[in-house]
Amino acid sequence: MPPRFKPIDPTVSSQEQKNVLKEIEKKFGKVPNIFSLMANSPASVKGYLAFNDALASGVLSPEIRERIAIVVAETHLCEYCLSAHVAIARQIGLDEDEITKARQIQSEDPKIDVMLGFARNLVLRKADMPESDFADLREAGVTESEITEIIANVALNVFTNYFNHVAKTEVDFPKVKLAFPA
Repeated sequence: MPPRFKPIDPTVSSQEQKNVLKEIEKKFGKVPNIFSLMANSPASVKGYLAFNDALASGVLSPEIRERIAIVVAETHLCEYCLSAHVAIARQIGLDEDEITKARQIQSEDPKIDVMLGFARNLVLRKADMPESDFADLREAGVTESEITEIIANVALNVFTNYFNHVAKTEVDFPKVKLAFPA
């Protein structure tokens, strides 16, 4: 199915769209399909980038953030985001075993394992979280700063998952099939 939105062509776009696409290309080395579609609203791209950049300077490591993105993509059945985040996870040095475990909402590290379970439950329960989830987090040594950033990372990834589902974005990363297809 073709995308539902028209990709923005930088040669015929508004100055604001050109600027945002230049920023994307500078940041990522290319303009992934998600952003050529999202650039229909430069404000949406700018909001995504600002939120993503803010979280990149937070307490969660890039490796944990990518695992969370993988969990959210698998949970939402978003093949575009799964493919993108598996590629990024490989780029930053996560090994195939940890990527596979993240796709299964697991980690060898007990603290990360609890964090990934919390991220998945946050999505599945629509943020209606029982006290037992917080007890598990605290018992594993997860700080309130980390819990807050797990929630923020889930929210950022929910946005991109929803966007790609609605837009029908064509995967332009090495395609990764969903572990638990619908």
